Amino acid sequence: MTGTGDLGRRIIHHRERLGLTREQVAERAEMSPGYIKYLEENADTPDAGALYRLADALGTTSDDLLGGGQDRPPGRGPAMANPTLETLDEAACLRLIEPGGIGRVAFSGSHGPTVLPVNYRMHGGAIVFRTAVGGPMDKDLRTGLEGVDLLIAFQIDNIDEARREGWSVLVQGPAHHVPPEEAADSGVTPWAGGERQLCISIIPQRITGRRIHGI
Repeated sequence: MTGTGDLGRRIIHHRERLGLTREQVAERAEMSPGYIKYLEENADTPDAGALYRLADALGTTSDDLLGGGQDRPPGRGPAMANPTLETLDEAACLRLIEPGGIGRVAFSGSHGPTVLPVNYRMHGGAIVFRTAVGGPMDKDLRTGLEGVDLLIAFQIDNIDEARREGWSVLVQGPAHHVPPEEAADSGVTPWAGGERQLCISIIPQRITGRRIHGI
């Protein structure tokens, strides 16, 4: 065994996303379960025909399994047949965003409308994220008035390209600079790294969401 490669990890990801066993994937792709196991555990690539059948069995594309879409925006494929757009209530929205992850903070910055991705957590009913002290976001999210916070927006989504499904939640509320003694409990770890000691929280005032799915 040479170690699981990128293809193997993507096969595992799509198989687990669909809740399928190796045997079920093998039956769909007209392959042996042993070959599926081999592809998952070894850095190897099947021929074009086998790759196409495997991608079809996993509800994705050969290009996706090979990582060809990694640097492209999501949502390039056609819409599903008969999609349904569902409006989510506040409780459903909160359930979706509760685990934390990556969201986009939107505000009016010094250079105009600005949207930036950040790692966030839910803490005490508020959305919490970190940024650099004295950085652009630190300055742009201050009103300059004591006790007056700036109203901003925060968007979180999850997109399933293979199924052409997904959801989006929009949170609106004031951006509050969290005191250092309170920030330590937030548990936010920015992927960007670096010195990001300023913690900002958004106390939701309005939460809306939508989900698109098949019938």
